[in-house]
Amino acid sequence: MKLSEELQWRGFVNQMTFDDISKVDTPRKFYFGVDPSADSMQIGNLAAAMMVRLFMEYGHEAYLLVGGATGMIGDPDGRKDEREIRNADTVAHNVECISAQYRRVFEGRDFHLVNNADWFRNINYIDFLYKVGKYMSMTQLLDREFVQSRIGEGGSGISYAEFSYSLMQGYDFLHLFREHGVTLQVCGADQWGNSTTGVSLIRKLEGGEAHVYSVPLVINKATGRKFGKSEGGAIWLDENKTSVYKFYQFWLNVDDDGVIDYMKMYTTLDRDTIEAIAENHAVNPGARSAQKVLAREVTDIVHGSARRESVERVNEVLFGGGDFKKLSDDDLGALAEEIPCVDAGIDVIGALVESGAVGSNGEAKRLLKSGAISLNGEKLAENKVVNATSLLKKGKNTFVLIMGENE
Repeated sequence: MKLSEELQWRGFVNQMTFDDISKVDTPRKFYFGVDPSADSMQIGNLAAAMMVRLFMEYGHEAYLLVGGATGMIGDPDGRKDEREIRNADTVAHNVECISAQYRRVFEGRDFHLVNNADWFRNINYIDFLYKVGKYMSMTQLLDREFVQSRIGEGGSGISYAEFSYSLMQGYDFLHLFREHGVTLQVCGADQWGNSTTGVSLIRKLEGGEAHVYSVPLVINKATGRKFGKSEGGAIWLDENKTSVYKFYQFWLNVDDDGVIDYMKMYTTLDRDTIEAIAENHAVNPGARSAQKVLAREVTDIVHGSARRESVERVNEVLFGGGDFKKLSDDDLGALAEEIPCVDAGIDVIGALVESGAVGSNGEAKRLLKSGAISLNGEKLAENKVVNATSLLKKGKNTFVLIMGENE
C-alpha cells in the first residue's frame, strides 16, 4: 500500500495544496508543529501526530517543531477573545513538556526536534518587516474569518501581536525551507490558513514550491461534535492532567458508530487486523471488543504497555470480578487516584459514611443487611473493623479503598 492509499483508508484526507494526493508518495522533508499553549498535548494533537507517524514510516524526513516563540503570542484563530500574555518561564516549561511527549509518541523513529525561539530571538525587527513583512498581504489576513469576527460589530478586537501570528508561523516554514530544505507542512485542520502563509512566502521570497497537507477534524459520530472531550473537559496526554486510568476509560467508552474510524486514526494496527475487528464488532457490538483493543493500543502509544496493564488489572477488579489481592502497589496507587480512600482501622459503616458512599450510619446498616456491601469481592452480612488494605464496594459501581498495612 502506498502512503496516499493508506492516508485515504485511515481517513486522513482533508485540505492539501497538492493537485493530486499521489504526490505525497514521493518522500520529502516536512514539518509538524505544536505551540506550547499548555504543558501537554491533547488527543486532537495526537490524531495529527499519528498521521505524522505514517509520513515517517513511508520515508519522509520529519522536523517536529515546538513553538517557543509563537507560543508567547498564541494562535488567535478560533478564539473570540485575546489570549492572556504568557511569561517566558511558563512557555519554556511547556516547551520541555511538549518535547518530552514528542519523544514518547515518536519513540523509535528518527526525527529532528526544533524550537522556533531559536531563530526568532535573533531577528531584527526592522529587517523582519523589510525582508518578510513586505511580502505578506494585509488583505489576505483581513479576509480570514476569525479576524472578521474579532474586528466586526460586537467583536472583542485583536491586538497587533495576535494579528501577526500568521506571519510568524509562515516564517517558520520559510526558515525551515531555507535552512533544511523542508517543502511540506503537515498540520491540523485549524492551521490551514497559517500554513498556506508559509507556502506564499516561500514562493515570493525564494521562488520555491512548497505544500501543506492537513489532517481532518475528528468528529464524534454520536454527538456530531469535535471528538476528544469528556464530561471533565479535554483529554490530555499528560497523566497529571488526565490520569492513565481516565485516559484508558475514555477510549473504552467511545461510541460504537465511530470506534473503527478512531482505530484507523489513532492506532498502527494494519488493515487486515482492523477489518477483522470491525467484523466482530458488527456481529456483537455489546461485547465492546473493538473499544477494548482501541483503549489498549492508544494507551500503549501514549503511556506504555506497563501502565496500561496496570490500569487493566484495576479495571478488572472494579468491573470484571478480578481478585483485589493480586493488585501491586503501583496498581493500588493508580486505584487510589480514582476512588475515595479512607485509612484502615475503621469499621465498614464508618468507611462508607466517611468516604461519602452513603449519607448516614442508618443507610449503611440497611445496605449491609440487604447484602449490597462487599469487601474484597465477598458479601458482608455485618459490620466489621478493617485493618488491611481492602476494597469496599456498594452496589455495582461505588467503591471505597481502605488503605492500611497488607496482611
